Amino acid sequence: MRKPLSFDKRKQRFGILFLLPWLIGFVLLFAVPMLESFRYSLGKLELLPEGGYAIRFEGFRNYVAALTEHAEFNRTLAEAVIAMFVNVPLILVFSLFAASLLNQKFRGRAMARAIFFLPVILASGVIADIQNGSIMASVMDGMTYGGNLDPEATGLQTSVFLQSFELKGMLLDAGLNERIVVYLTGAVDRIYEIISSSGVQILIFLAGLQSISPSLYEASRIEGATGYEIFWKVTFPMVSPLILTNVVYTVIDSFLNNPLTKLVYRTAFTELNFGLSAAMSWMYFAVVAGLLAIIALVVSRRVFYYD
Repeated sequence: MRKPLSFDKRKQRFGILFLLPWLIGFVLLFAVPMLESFRYSLGKLELLPEGGYAIRFEGFRNYVAALTEHAEFNRTLAEAVIAMFVNVPLILVFSLFAASLLNQKFRGRAMARAIFFLPVILASGVIADIQNGSIMASVMDGMTYGGNLDPEATGLQTSVFLQSFELKGMLLDAGLNERIVVYLTGAVDRIYEIISSSGVQILIFLAGLQSISPSLYEASRIEGATGYEIFWKVTFPMVSPLILTNVVYTVIDSFLNNPLTKLVYRTAFTELNFGLSAAMSWMYFAVVAGLLAIIALVVSRRVFYYD
């Protein structure tokens, strides 16, 4: 008679079954183009008169050219990394705060949750294309990426600038450190970007908050813990595994659509320099992978797993 599988073995098999669609998609749809792009990065793509193309091998010349000769790559890459370090903490703090509010019982809670997730739907492909032609998208792009807009036509960018300028003066007068003030006023200027990037993280945190046993809160209140103590001693440790998940997701999401990806696209399909574009992509991938490994290693050491 066949011996039944243990619980751990069954979990392993279900885990493999869960990952199987991604593995199949990676092998069939992603692995080959990925290897081809690396081959492009090591040479120069030339179109043949009779049709087709040929790759002239040049080693790591494209990588050297991107780092030492290209006028925009280094600056744009540094700006993308700095923007990630600035935005990720803001998105995580806002997501956890919003999820804590949405986890409370109040009338209209379902509608409030839908409103917070609405920016994720608006950021999807089809609606994003529609937004690109709208005034609001132009305004938000101008505030986010520093585009040149006519303040008299919109009035919004000037208003936000004045609000953050006034806030900066108030915080400096209150005695806060100048670096902290600059960080906070920058968060005010990027509030639309932060909210629109927080929908998925809010849902993940909300699911984690709903999975916390009510008995833990009841025991804490019986012991006389305040709401502040309950949050830091019960809620925060219990959702810390999801903080790691959201950090990884937010870091990846922050690199999906930024000026560097547009630079890579322009280099390939406007300048038709596919080798240089592929080299930029691979260096970009290496930087993102390295940052993810470091951040995941640091954050995972602080994660609390409740048995």
